[in-house]
Amino acid sequence: QVQLVESGGGSVQAGGSLTLSCTANGYTRRGKCMGWFRQAPDKAREGVALIDSDGYVNYADAVKGRFTISLDSAKNTLYLQMNSLQPEDTATYSCAADLFFVPGGDCEFYGMDYRGKGTLVTISS
Repeated sequence: QVQLVESGGGSVQAGGSLTLSCTANGYTRRGKCMGWFRQAPDKAREGVALIDSDGYVNYADAVKGRFTISLDSAKNTLYLQMNSLQPEDTATYSCAADLFFVPGGDCEFYGMDYRGKGTLVTISS
């Protein structure tokens, strides 16, 4: 059984940085497609960044140039380095995985139907 566990959330001032981690227990497939979502209060959930085991990455326009996603396959851990944080980045961030992804396939947000519980990120102005 796959279990996604996020950590690293917290409160920082605008302009600061945070790094989120997601340990994917039991996610043993050689081909991986994982990503980060966020949901702010009274807003819809949105995809932030994704990565697959072939090295493909994609970012939401709102975070391009500020956030970096990475995947350590040996540790089965997904990361999200967030720099130049702004109050509008305040949200609960959750990691997600497409458990049916195969190498060479399309890694997309819509395929990630397995998610963790999330970690709260709060940015103060």
